[in-house]
Amino acid sequence: MRLNFLGGIVAVFLVAALIVGYSSLFTVYQTQQALVLRLGSPLSPITEPGLHVKAPFIDSVVYIDKRILDLEAPPQEVIASDQKRLVVDAFARYRIQDPLRFYQTLGSIAGANSQLSVLLNSALRRVLGEVTFSHVVRDQRAELMARIRELVDHEATSYGVQVVDVRIRRADLPEQNSQAVYQRMQTERQREAAEFRAQGAQRAQEIRSRADREVTVLVAEATSKSEQIRGEGDATRNQIFAEAFNQDPDFFAFYRSMQAYEHGLKQNDTRMVLKPDSSFFRYFADPSGKMPAPPPASQTPTR
Repeated sequence: MRLNFLGGIVAVFLVAALIVGYSSLFTVYQTQQALVLRLGSPLSPITEPGLHVKAPFIDSVVYIDKRILDLEAPPQEVIASDQKRLVVDAFARYRIQDPLRFYQTLGSIAGANSQLSVLLNSALRRVLGEVTFSHVVRDQRAELMARIRELVDHEATSYGVQVVDVRIRRADLPEQNSQAVYQRMQTERQREAAEFRAQGAQRAQEIRSRADREVTVLVAEATSKSEQIRGEGDATRNQIFAEAFNQDPDFFAFYRSMQAYEHGLKQNDTRMVLKPDSSFFRYFADPSGKMPAPPPASQTPTR
């Protein structure tokens, strides 16, 4: 009976020891850092992963994420230095660098997101309000994001948070302004296109007129030169004909008649309306080409 009583006491002590040992040990993973609270007061943070010891029953552990966290800020309107309204959609990346200060000032990730959103919006308004619309959209976007990150990081240091990056996802005009700008840009592009077309048509007309003038000049010069050459050829031909006629008038007359027969008596078209005694056919009647003497006129007897 006494042994059973002693065995129960030992079992109770073993169970109590297991409970005390279990409550005095905790594990910190690679993605976490821990903060031990003793009766609600934070102690030194634990950043190394592994198995750690705490006082049982009086210490509690708060785990804080060690990874880079996302901060999605809602879109907001910002007025640039040229008085143009912009709808800016930005986000940030941050990590908890000092868990003790983070726990004392913000307490949780939700509180950190809320406070950092305020800081991010303030930095966006401060930086983008000093530059023009074109600088935000096109020219200095990378430099502006770097300045915004520096401002937010400087303010977030007091909360134990390090801001890693800030990005402007979108920076556009409000919807009503975007439509007006689009219509104005479209009208401007149409005007430029019409101007280019008019200039092109004028240039084409100038080139076409110049080409027509050059063609007219070339044709006139070619016609003049051809007429000159043709005149010289005709003169040479006439000279040759004259020399040939002077050398042998009978042969020249015969040759010209043969050419006239060749051109006049074509195939399937030999009809001519001539007098029977026409000189055109004199070589048909006499190879020498002499025309027969006309018959003497009959003398009428006189009374």
